[in-house]
Amino acid sequence: MKGFLIAGTASGVGKTTVTLALLAAMRRRGVIVQSFKGGPDFLDTGHHTRIAGRVARNLDTWMLSPDANRDVFFEASCGADAVLVEGMMGLFDGKDGATEVGSSAEIAKLLRLPVVLVLDASKSARSIAAVVLGFERFDPELTLAGVILNRVASERHFKMLETAIHSACRTPILGWMPRESSIAIAERHLGLRTAEESEEDLDAQIERLAALAEEHLNLDALFSLERGLDIKSTTVQPPVNVATSVRIGVARDRAFSFYYEDNLGLLRSHGAEIVPFSPVLDASLPTGIDALYLGGGYPELYAQQLSANQSMLASIREFAASGHPVYAECGGMVYLSKQIMTADGGAYAMAGVLPFTVEMTGKLVQFGYVTVELTQDCLLGPRGTLLRGHSFHYSRIINMPGLATNYRVHYSLSDCEEDEGYSLGNVLASYIHLLFRTAPMIAQCFVGAASNAKDRELTQI
Repeated sequence: MKGFLIAGTASGVGKTTVTLALLAAMRRRGVIVQSFKGGPDFLDTGHHTRIAGRVARNLDTWMLSPDANRDVFFEASCGADAVLVEGMMGLFDGKDGATEVGSSAEIAKLLRLPVVLVLDASKSARSIAAVVLGFERFDPELTLAGVILNRVASERHFKMLETAIHSACRTPILGWMPRESSIAIAERHLGLRTAEESEEDLDAQIERLAALAEEHLNLDALFSLERGLDIKSTTVQPPVNVATSVRIGVARDRAFSFYYEDNLGLLRSHGAEIVPFSPVLDASLPTGIDALYLGGGYPELYAQQLSANQSMLASIREFAASGHPVYAECGGMVYLSKQIMTADGGAYAMAGVLPFTVEMTGKLVQFGYVTVELTQDCLLGPRGTLLRGHSFHYSRIINMPGLATNYRVHYSLSDCEEDEGYSLGNVLASYIHLLFRTAPMIAQCFVGAASNAKDRELTQI
Protein backbone atom coordinates (compact mmCIF):
# COMPACT_ATOMS: atom_id res chain seq x y z
CA MET A 1 0.00 0.00 0.00
CA LYS A 2 1.15 3.54 -0.72
CA GLY A 3 1.89 5.56 2.36
CA PHE A 4 4.32 7.58 4.44
CA LEU A 5 4.69 9.51 7.68
CA ILE A 6 4.97 13.30 7.81
CA ALA A 7 7.39 14.26 10.59
CA GLY A 8 8.91 17.51 11.80
CA THR A 9 12.21 18.63 13.22
CA ALA A 10 10.20 20.07 16.13
CA SER A 11 6.69 21.13 17.08
CA GLY A 12 5.32 24.11 15.20
CA VAL A 13 7.18 23.61 11.91
CA GLY A 14 3.97 23.19 9.90
CA LYS A 15 3.38 19.42 9.81
CA THR A 16 -0.39 19.84 9.95
CA THR A 17 -0.49 22.40 7.13
CA VAL A 18 1.60 20.14 4.89
CA THR A 19 -0.48 17.09 5.84
CA LEU A 20 -3.77 18.83 5.06
CA ALA A 21 -2.44 20.06 1.71
CA LEU A 22 -1.40 16.50 0.81
CA LEU A 23 -4.75 15.07 1.93
CA ALA A 24 -6.57 17.67 -0.16
CA ALA A 25 -4.42 16.89 -3.22
CA MET A 26 -5.07 13.17 -2.81
CA ARG A 27 -8.80 13.73 -2.49
CA ARG A 28 -8.85 15.98 -5.57
CA ARG A 29 -7.03 13.23 -7.52
CA GLY A 30 -9.61 10.65 -6.43
CA VAL A 31 -7.26 8.80 -4.08
CA ILE A 32 -9.01 7.24 -1.07
CA VAL A 33 -6.63 8.09 1.77
CA GLN A 34 -6.80 7.03 5.39
CA SER A 35 -5.06 9.44 7.72
CA PHE A 36 -3.67 8.97 11.20
CA LYS A 37 -2.23 11.23 13.87
CA GLY A 38 0.54 10.13 16.18
CA GLY A 39 0.11 10.82 19.87
CA PRO A 40 -2.79 11.99 22.05
CA ASP A 41 -4.21 14.64 19.72
CA PHE A 42 -7.90 15.34 19.06
CA LEU A 43 -7.56 18.59 17.14
CA ASP A 44 -5.48 17.48 14.15
CA THR A 45 -7.58 14.35 13.62
CA GLY A 46 -10.69 16.53 13.29
CA HIS A 47 -9.06 18.59 10.54
CA HIS A 48 -7.80 15.41 8.81
CA THR A 49 -11.31 13.98 8.82
CA ARG A 50 -12.81 17.15 7.35
CA ILE A 51 -10.32 17.29 4.46
CA ALA A 52 -9.86 13.58 3.68
CA GLY A 53 -13.51 12.57 4.01
CA ARG A 54 -12.58 9.54 6.15
CA VAL A 55 -12.46 9.48 9.93
CA ALA A 56 -8.86 9.91 11.10
CA ARG A 57 -7.49 7.69 13.86
CA ASN A 58 -4.79 7.96 16.52
CA LEU A 59 -1.64 5.86 16.82
CA ASP A 60 0.35 5.94 20.03
CA THR A 61 3.26 3.71 20.97
CA TRP A 62 3.27 4.77 24.62
CA MET A 63 -0.40 4.19 25.34
CA LEU A 64 -0.84 1.18 23.04
CA SER A 65 1.11 -2.02 22.47
CA PRO A 66 2.71 -2.71 19.06
CA ASP A 67 -0.07 -5.19 18.23
CA ALA A 68 -2.78 -2.72 19.24
CA ASN A 69 -1.25 -0.02 17.03
CA ARG A 70 -1.13 -2.46 14.13
CA ASP A 71 -4.75 -3.38 14.73
CA VAL A 72 -5.85 0.26 14.65
CA PHE A 73 -3.77 0.82 11.51
CA PHE A 74 -5.10 -2.17 9.59
CA GLU A 75 -8.73 -1.82 10.69
CA ALA A 76 -8.89 1.85 9.72
CA SER A 77 -6.98 1.37 6.43
CA CYS A 78 -9.43 -1.18 5.06
CA GLY A 79 -10.70 0.05 1.68
CA ALA A 80 -8.14 2.87 1.36
CA ASP A 81 -5.73 3.35 -1.54
CA ALA A 82 -3.11 5.06 0.60
CA VAL A 83 -2.27 5.97 4.18
CA LEU A 84 -0.83 9.18 5.56
CA VAL A 85 0.36 9.48 9.15
CA GLU A 86 1.07 12.87 10.71
CA GLY A 87 3.64 12.58 13.47
CA MET A 88 3.80 14.56 16.69
CA MET A 89 6.40 17.01 18.02
CA GLY A 90 9.85 16.39 16.51
CA LEU A 91 10.55 13.09 14.75
CA PHE A 92 12.52 11.62 17.67
CA ASP A 93 10.62 13.29 20.54
CA GLY A 94 8.71 10.93 22.82
CA LYS A 95 8.16 10.06 26.44
CA ASP A 96 11.72 10.86 27.53
CA GLY A 97 15.08 12.06 26.26
CA ALA A 98 16.85 8.72 26.32
CA THR A 99 14.63 6.45 24.18
CA GLU A 100 12.36 6.55 21.15
CA VAL A 101 9.33 5.39 23.18
CA GLY A 102 6.22 7.29 22.15
CA SER A 103 7.90 9.02 19.20
CA SER A 104 6.99 9.40 15.55
CA ALA A 105 10.17 7.50 14.70
CA GLU A 106 8.92 4.51 16.68
CA ILE A 107 5.60 4.57 14.80
CA ALA A 108 7.39 4.78 11.44
CA LYS A 109 9.59 1.79 12.22
CA LEU A 110 6.73 -0.23 13.69
CA LEU A 111 4.59 0.20 10.56
CA ARG A 112 7.51 0.31 8.08
CA LEU A 113 6.58 3.79 6.87
CA PRO A 114 9.02 6.00 4.96
CA VAL A 115 9.44 9.40 6.60
CA VAL A 116 9.04 12.79 4.94
CA LEU A 117 10.61 15.47 7.14
CA VAL A 118 9.15 18.99 7.32
CA LEU A 119 11.54 21.81 8.21
CA ASP A 120 10.76 25.43 9.05
CA ALA A 121 13.09 27.23 6.65
CA SER A 122 11.85 30.76 7.39
CA LYS A 123 15.09 31.91 9.05
CA SER A 124 17.54 29.45 7.51
CA ALA A 125 20.16 29.43 4.78
CA ARG A 126 23.14 27.06 4.46
CA SER A 127 22.76 25.86 8.05
CA ILE A 128 19.66 23.94 7.07
CA ALA A 129 21.92 21.32 5.47
CA ALA A 130 23.40 20.57 8.90
CA VAL A 131 19.93 19.93 10.27
CA VAL A 132 19.03 17.54 7.44
CA LEU A 133 22.38 15.78 7.77
CA GLY A 134 21.82 15.28 11.48
CA PHE A 135 18.41 13.72 10.91
CA GLU A 136 19.86 11.46 8.20
CA ARG A 137 22.51 10.08 10.56
CA PHE A 138 20.68 9.98 13.89
CA ASP A 139 18.86 6.67 13.33
CA PRO A 140 20.13 4.46 10.47
CA GLU A 141 17.15 2.11 10.87
CA LEU A 142 14.75 4.84 9.79
CA THR A 143 13.89 5.38 6.12
CA LEU A 144 14.14 9.13 5.46
CA ALA A 145 12.49 9.42 2.06
CA GLY A 146 12.60 13.16 1.58
CA VAL A 147 12.28 16.64 3.03
CA ILE A 148 9.77 19.43 2.53
CA LEU A 149 10.89 22.98 3.27
CA ASN A 150 8.13 25.06 4.82
CA ARG A 151 7.68 28.85 5.13
CA VAL A 152 10.15 29.57 2.35
CA ALA A 153 10.32 33.29 1.52
CA SER A 154 10.71 33.05 -2.26
CA GLU A 155 11.93 30.97 -5.18
CA ARG A 156 15.36 32.53 -4.72
CA HIS A 157 15.37 31.53 -1.05
CA PHE A 158 14.44 27.97 -2.01
CA LYS A 159 17.29 27.75 -4.53
CA MET A 160 19.77 28.74 -1.81
CA LEU A 161 18.37 26.08 0.54
CA GLU A 162 18.35 23.48 -2.22
CA THR A 163 22.00 24.13 -3.08
CA ALA A 164 23.03 23.78 0.57
CA ILE A 165 21.17 20.51 1.10
CA HIS A 166 22.36 18.95 -2.16
CA SER A 167 25.95 19.81 -1.28
CA ALA A 168 25.99 17.73 1.90
CA CYS A 169 22.97 15.44 2.09
CA ARG A 170 21.61 12.47 0.20
CA THR A 171 17.93 13.01 1.09
CA PRO A 172 15.85 14.32 -1.83
CA ILE A 173 13.92 17.56 -1.57
CA LEU A 174 10.25 16.85 -2.32
CA GLY A 175 9.13 20.44 -2.52
CA TRP A 176 8.62 23.62 -0.54
CA MET A 177 5.74 25.61 0.83
CA PRO A 178 5.51 29.40 1.09
CA ARG A 179 4.32 31.16 4.19
CA GLU A 180 0.61 31.34 3.37
CA SER A 181 -1.62 33.02 5.95
CA SER A 182 -4.82 32.08 4.14
CA ILE A 183 -4.40 28.39 4.98
CA ALA A 184 -3.16 28.82 8.54
CA ILE A 185 -5.45 27.38 11.22
CA ALA A 186 -6.00 29.74 14.13
CA GLU A 187 -4.66 28.66 17.50
CA ARG A 188 -5.66 29.10 21.13
CA HIS A 189 -4.57 27.79 24.54
CA LEU A 190 -5.13 24.08 23.77
CA GLY A 191 -3.75 24.27 20.23
CA LEU A 192 -5.52 24.62 16.90
CA ARG A 193 -9.13 25.62 16.58
CA THR A 194 -11.34 22.58 16.10
CA ALA A 195 -12.72 21.40 12.76
CA GLU A 196 -16.21 21.84 14.22
CA GLU A 197 -15.53 25.58 14.51
CA SER A 198 -14.64 25.97 10.83
CA GLU A 199 -17.02 28.24 8.96
CA GLU A 200 -15.18 27.96 5.65
CA ASP A 201 -16.71 26.19 2.66
CA LEU A 202 -15.18 22.71 2.59
CA ASP A 203 -14.85 22.49 -1.20
CA ALA A 204 -13.10 25.88 -1.31
CA GLN A 205 -10.73 24.86 1.47
CA ILE A 206 -9.84 21.59 -0.28
CA GLU A 207 -9.32 23.39 -3.58
CA ARG A 208 -6.98 25.99 -2.09
CA LEU A 209 -4.93 23.43 -0.15
CA ALA A 210 -4.72 21.08 -3.13
CA ALA A 211 -3.68 23.89 -5.48
CA LEU A 212 -0.89 24.88 -3.11
CA ALA A 213 0.35 21.28 -2.97
CA GLU A 214 0.16 20.88 -6.75
CA GLU A 215 2.17 24.05 -7.28
CA HIS A 216 4.93 23.54 -4.75
CA LEU A 217 5.30 19.82 -3.95
CA ASN A 218 6.51 16.85 -5.99
CA LEU A 219 3.26 14.97 -5.61
CA ASP A 220 4.15 12.18 -8.04
CA ALA A 221 7.21 11.33 -5.97
CA LEU A 222 5.35 11.64 -2.69
CA PHE A 223 2.38 9.55 -3.78
CA SER A 224 4.67 6.81 -5.08
CA LEU A 225 6.15 6.18 -1.62
CA GLU A 226 5.20 2.78 -0.24
CA ARG A 227 5.24 1.06 3.09
CA GLY A 228 8.02 -1.49 3.55
CA LEU A 229 7.58 -5.22 4.00
CA ASP A 230 3.97 -6.04 4.70
CA ILE A 231 3.14 -6.39 8.37
CA LYS A 232 0.33 -8.71 9.28
CA SER A 233 -1.60 -7.86 12.39
CA THR A 234 -1.35 -10.64 14.92
CA THR A 235 -4.67 -10.04 16.63
CA VAL A 236 -7.01 -8.20 14.29
CA GLN A 237 -10.08 -10.18 13.31
CA PRO A 238 -12.56 -9.60 10.47
CA PRO A 239 -15.31 -7.17 11.53
CA VAL A 240 -18.29 -8.82 13.16
CA ASN A 241 -21.73 -7.30 12.99
CA VAL A 242 -22.91 -6.80 16.56
CA ALA A 243 -26.57 -6.19 17.27
CA THR A 244 -27.23 -2.81 18.87
CA SER A 245 -28.14 -3.24 22.52
CA VAL A 246 -27.85 0.29 23.93
CA ARG A 247 -27.85 3.89 22.77
CA ILE A 248 -25.13 6.18 24.15
CA GLY A 249 -25.58 9.94 23.85
CA VAL A 250 -22.31 11.66 22.92
CA ALA A 251 -21.94 15.44 23.29
CA ARG A 252 -20.53 16.68 19.99
CA ASP A 253 -20.47 20.27 18.81
CA ARG A 254 -18.22 23.33 18.95
CA ALA A 255 -17.90 23.07 22.72
CA PHE A 256 -17.29 19.30 22.90
CA SER A 257 -15.24 17.53 20.25
CA PHE A 258 -12.29 15.84 21.97
CA TYR A 259 -12.88 12.13 21.39
CA TYR A 260 -10.64 9.30 20.32
CA GLU A 261 -12.50 7.82 17.35
CA ASP A 262 -11.19 4.44 18.45
CA ASN A 263 -13.12 4.79 21.73
CA LEU A 264 -16.37 5.27 19.86
CA GLY A 265 -15.51 2.38 17.54
CA LEU A 266 -14.91 0.03 20.49
CA LEU A 267 -18.23 1.05 22.04
CA ARG A 268 -19.96 0.23 18.75
CA SER A 269 -18.17 -3.13 18.57
CA HIS A 270 -19.79 -4.05 21.89
CA GLY A 271 -23.28 -3.14 20.75
CA ALA A 272 -23.59 0.61 21.34
CA GLU A 273 -25.26 3.02 18.96
CA ILE A 274 -23.55 6.40 19.19
CA VAL A 275 -26.15 9.19 19.29
CA PRO A 276 -24.58 12.67 18.91
CA PHE A 277 -26.22 15.75 20.39
CA SER A 278 -25.30 19.40 20.98
CA PRO A 279 -25.31 20.82 24.52
CA VAL A 280 -25.04 24.26 22.93
CA LEU A 281 -27.87 24.06 20.41
CA ASP A 282 -30.25 21.23 21.35
CA ALA A 283 -33.10 21.82 23.79
CA SER A 284 -32.80 18.41 25.46
CA LEU A 285 -31.06 15.06 25.31
CA PRO A 286 -32.01 12.62 22.55
CA THR A 287 -34.87 10.34 23.50
CA GLY A 288 -34.26 6.72 24.38
CA ILE A 289 -30.59 6.94 25.34
CA ASP A 290 -29.17 4.59 27.96
CA ALA A 291 -25.90 6.34 28.87
CA LEU A 292 -24.03 9.62 28.41
CA TYR A 293 -20.45 10.18 27.25
CA LEU A 294 -19.37 13.81 27.69
CA GLY A 295 -15.96 14.32 26.12
CA GLY A 296 -13.52 17.18 26.33
CA GLY A 297 -13.44 20.40 24.38
CA TYR A 298 -13.80 24.13 24.95
CA PRO A 299 -16.77 24.61 27.31
CA GLU A 300 -15.06 27.71 28.71
CA LEU A 301 -15.34 29.43 25.32
CA TYR A 302 -19.05 28.65 25.07
CA ALA A 303 -19.85 29.00 28.76
CA GLN A 304 -22.46 31.71 28.20
CA GLN A 305 -24.36 29.66 25.60
CA LEU A 306 -24.11 26.47 27.65
CA SER A 307 -25.35 28.24 30.78
CA ALA A 308 -28.19 29.92 28.91
CA ASN A 309 -29.48 26.59 27.55
CA GLN A 310 -31.47 25.89 30.71
CA SER A 311 -33.62 23.19 29.17
CA MET A 312 -30.57 21.12 28.21
CA LEU A 313 -29.02 21.57 31.66
CA ALA A 314 -32.29 20.38 33.22
CA SER A 315 -32.32 17.39 30.85
CA ILE A 316 -28.75 16.49 31.90
CA ARG A 317 -29.64 16.71 35.59
CA GLU A 318 -32.76 14.61 35.10
CA PHE A 319 -30.81 11.94 33.20
CA ALA A 320 -28.08 11.77 35.85
CA ALA A 321 -30.74 11.42 38.57
CA SER A 322 -32.38 8.54 36.68
CA GLY A 323 -29.54 6.15 37.51
CA HIS A 324 -28.22 5.73 33.98
CA PRO A 325 -24.42 5.83 33.64
CA VAL A 326 -22.73 9.14 32.88
CA TYR A 327 -19.03 9.27 31.95
CA ALA A 328 -17.35 12.67 31.60
CA GLU A 329 -13.80 13.62 30.61
CA CYS A 330 -12.18 17.01 31.19
CA GLY A 331 -14.50 19.53 29.47
CA GLY A 332 -17.39 17.14 30.05
CA MET A 333 -16.60 17.16 33.77
CA VAL A 334 -16.53 20.97 33.71
CA TYR A 335 -20.01 20.91 32.15
CA LEU A 336 -21.29 18.71 34.99
CA SER A 337 -19.89 21.04 37.67
CA LYS A 338 -21.84 23.71 39.57
CA GLN A 339 -20.10 26.64 37.91
CA ILE A 340 -17.24 27.63 35.64
CA MET A 341 -15.20 30.74 36.35
CA THR A 342 -13.68 31.97 33.08
CA ALA A 343 -10.38 33.78 32.53
CA ASP A 344 -12.14 37.11 31.94
CA GLY A 345 -13.75 37.02 35.39
CA GLY A 346 -17.11 35.62 34.32
CA ALA A 347 -19.00 33.03 36.33
CA TYR A 348 -21.48 30.74 34.59
CA ALA A 349 -23.76 28.11 36.08
CA MET A 350 -23.35 24.62 34.63
CA ALA A 351 -25.39 21.44 35.14
CA GLY A 352 -24.73 21.16 38.87
CA VAL A 353 -24.53 17.37 38.80
CA LEU A 354 -21.13 17.50 40.55
CA PRO A 355 -20.83 19.68 43.68
CA PHE A 356 -17.76 21.76 42.83
CA THR A 357 -16.67 24.81 40.84
CA VAL A 358 -14.06 24.86 38.07
CA GLU A 359 -11.75 27.82 37.60
CA MET A 360 -9.82 28.50 34.40
CA THR A 361 -6.07 28.96 34.90
CA GLY A 362 -3.44 30.78 32.89
CA LYS A 363 -1.23 27.72 32.49
CA LEU A 364 -1.35 24.00 31.87
CA VAL A 365 -2.18 21.84 34.88
CA GLN A 366 -0.73 18.31 35.15
CA PHE A 367 0.16 17.98 31.47
CA GLY A 368 1.26 14.72 29.83
CA TYR A 369 0.78 10.97 29.65
CA VAL A 370 -0.76 9.22 32.65
CA THR A 371 -1.20 5.72 34.00
CA VAL A 372 -4.44 5.10 35.87
CA GLU A 373 -5.12 2.28 38.29
CA LEU A 374 -8.76 1.74 39.21
CA THR A 375 -8.92 1.76 43.00
CA GLN A 376 -12.58 0.73 43.12
CA ASP A 377 -14.92 -1.29 40.93
CA CYS A 378 -16.53 1.36 38.75
CA LEU A 379 -18.22 2.17 35.47
CA LEU A 380 -15.08 1.39 33.45
CA GLY A 381 -13.90 -1.82 35.05
CA PRO A 382 -12.91 -3.74 38.19
CA ARG A 383 -10.51 -2.58 40.87
CA GLY A 384 -6.86 -3.07 39.91
CA THR A 385 -7.37 -2.47 36.18
CA LEU A 386 -4.53 -0.44 34.62
CA LEU A 387 -5.41 2.16 32.00
CA ARG A 388 -3.47 4.76 30.05
CA GLY A 389 -4.38 8.21 28.85
CA HIS A 390 -3.28 11.82 29.00
CA SER A 391 -3.98 15.05 30.84
CA PHE A 392 -4.15 18.44 29.10
CA HIS A 393 -6.15 21.25 30.66
CA TYR A 394 -6.04 24.89 31.71
CA SER A 395 -8.37 24.67 34.70
CA ARG A 396 -8.60 23.43 38.27
CA ILE A 397 -11.29 22.34 40.69
CA ILE A 398 -12.02 24.63 43.63
CA ASN A 399 -14.41 24.15 46.54
CA MET A 400 -13.94 20.39 46.29
CA PRO A 401 -16.17 18.45 48.71
CA GLY A 402 -15.33 14.96 49.91
CA LEU A 403 -16.23 13.09 46.74
CA ALA A 404 -15.30 9.42 46.33
CA THR A 405 -12.44 8.72 43.92
CA ASN A 406 -11.88 5.71 41.67
CA TYR A 407 -8.46 6.45 40.13
CA ARG A 408 -4.89 6.48 41.33
CA VAL A 409 -3.17 8.58 38.68
CA HIS A 410 0.56 8.64 37.93
CA TYR A 411 1.72 11.58 35.79
CA SER A 412 4.66 10.55 33.63
CA LEU A 413 6.30 13.98 33.28
CA SER A 414 6.12 15.18 36.86
CA ASP A 415 6.29 11.68 38.40
CA CYS A 416 3.52 12.82 40.76
CA GLU A 417 0.58 10.71 41.90
CA GLU A 418 -2.88 11.66 43.10
CA ASP A 419 -6.35 10.25 43.69
CA GLU A 420 -8.76 11.28 40.98
CA GLY A 421 -11.71 9.92 38.96
CA TYR A 422 -14.60 11.44 40.93
CA SER A 423 -17.77 9.42 41.38
CA LEU A 424 -21.21 10.32 42.58
CA GLY A 425 -23.73 7.52 42.22
CA ASN A 426 -23.81 6.52 38.57
CA VAL A 427 -21.58 9.43 37.45
CA LEU A 428 -17.82 9.07 36.82
CA ALA A 429 -15.87 12.20 35.93
CA SER A 430 -12.18 12.96 35.48
CA TYR A 431 -9.69 15.30 33.86
CA ILE A 432 -8.02 12.27 32.24
CA HIS A 433 -8.65 11.46 28.58
CA LEU A 434 -8.51 7.66 28.46
CA LEU A 435 -7.71 5.62 25.37
CA PHE A 436 -10.07 2.67 25.70
CA ARG A 437 -7.93 0.24 23.71
CA THR A 438 -5.31 0.35 26.47
CA ALA A 439 -7.73 -1.95 28.33
CA PRO A 440 -10.53 -3.03 25.96
CA MET A 441 -12.74 -4.06 28.88
CA ILE A 442 -13.46 -0.33 29.33
CA ALA A 443 -15.84 -0.28 26.39
CA GLN A 444 -17.41 -3.60 27.36
CA CYS A 445 -17.98 -2.47 30.96
CA PHE A 446 -19.44 0.87 29.88
CA VAL A 447 -21.86 -0.78 27.46
CA GLY A 448 -22.71 -3.39 30.11
CA ALA A 449 -23.53 -0.67 32.65
CA ALA A 450 -25.77 1.05 30.10
CA SER A 451 -27.49 -2.26 29.33
CA ASN A 452 -28.09 -2.98 33.02
CA ALA A 453 -29.61 0.46 33.52
CA LYS A 454 -31.82 -0.10 30.50
CA ASP A 455 -33.00 -3.46 31.88
CA ARG A 456 -33.78 -1.93 35.26
CA GLU A 457 -35.82 0.77 33.59
CA LEU A 458 -37.76 -1.77 31.56
CA THR A 459 -38.64 -3.81 34.65
CA GLN A 460 -40.07 -0.68 36.28
CA ILE A 461 -42.45 0.01 33.40
